[in-house]
Amino acid sequence: MIAPHTLLAFAALAFVVIAIPGPSVLFIVGRALQHGRGRALLSVVGNAGGFIVHAVLVATGVGALIAASEAAFVILKIVGGLYLIYLGIQAIRHRHDGIRGWDQDDAVVAEETSVWKVLAESFVVGVTNPKTLVFVAAVLPQFVEPAAGPAWAQILVLGVVFSVIAIVSDGLYALLAAWARDWFAGSPRRLARMRAAGGGLMATLGVVLLVSRRAA
Repeated sequence: MIAPHTLLAFAALAFVVIAIPGPSVLFIVGRALQHGRGRALLSVVGNAGGFIVHAVLVATGVGALIAASEAAFVILKIVGGLYLIYLGIQAIRHRHDGIRGWDQDDAVVAEETSVWKVLAESFVVGVTNPKTLVFVAAVLPQFVEPAAGPAWAQILVLGVVFSVIAIVSDGLYALLAAWARDWFAGSPRRLARMRAAGGGLMATLGVVLLVSRRAA
């Protein structure tokens, strides 16, 4: 079992890394602007599922190989970037979908995006984030204690801790962004613009991911 002080040290590091706005936060904010509170929180959960996959890969040794491979890093970067651009373009194209029954006091939005689709899309974004995989592969093994049991089990525990912290932190960003969306979206036109802004944010994030260089 991992010592409490080691677990706390890792949790503190993970919180700092997660709380600083990065690709995951920008993605979640974009989803909140596009879909609102409920779907944004689902996106937080789906995105965190990608962290679990990364932890499993690191625990089995595959993650280290992928993180060390320049070709694998580039492939993940391209797939993740293009997918974000696709989601952003789709959000912009369908910014008027599902808006009905608006008046000045009561805005009714028919949410047509299914729960499973939102989870699947955000999960793919989380899994294909190469920088998260590199971080997990580089940091998690540093907190493994030889006397605390199998290394793979400790890495999985640390991965779960990382994911839980990510859900809480990203969830707060999602709620804040959704509140801003609700506050600004007082008409169908403004809501469509907010959705388009969310799509533009995701597409821009995809471009940034495509052109970004691997950290030395």
